[in-house]
Amino acid sequence: MDTQTIAAAGLPALGWALHSSMLVRRLATARRDPLTGLHTRAGWTARAERLIAKHPGALVLLVDLDDFKAINDTHGHAAGDAVLTATAQRLSNWCGHHGIAARLGGDEFAAIITNHGAADLLDLWAALDQPVTHQGHVLRVSASVGHCAPDHLPVATLTDALSAADASMYAAKGHGRRNTH
Repeated sequence: MDTQTIAAAGLPALGWALHSSMLVRRLATARRDPLTGLHTRAGWTARAERLIAKHPGALVLLVDLDDFKAINDTHGHAAGDAVLTATAQRLSNWCGHHGIAARLGGDEFAAIITNHGAADLLDLWAALDQPVTHQGHVLRVSASVGHCAPDHLPVATLTDALSAADASMYAAKGHGRRNTH
């Protein structure tokens, strides 16, 4: 084979390789929230389901920021974005290498961790309850956290664990702000 024939055959393969690489990058970007860098619901759900299958004793959490609308209304959307970004970082740091976090939308987050102890939820609450400084303003941040261990359910599915964590989170909100239930 001469060089021209090899080059002619290789160009389409190179084009497809570049196109494939771009698609993989776009797919990875679509599974990340552009503001916080956390997984989106779709990306997180697939990974969380695998973690539950492998670690039935994992802990599924839902986190909802308290009075978030007031931050946006009083200080503007840039301040709200700063709070969302700080919350995402705090949740991700808390998960560490034992779990993953996601921004489900708005001011709602989810996480799953495979290695946890009783004090871990208090550590999370303490981390989330720290103020955020934005353009010279100290913004009070608090969150309601609900949780569920799938192995405590009749059927250990992510959907059921999220439903139980959601009920737990609203029970925490019912006890007043800055609660973990």
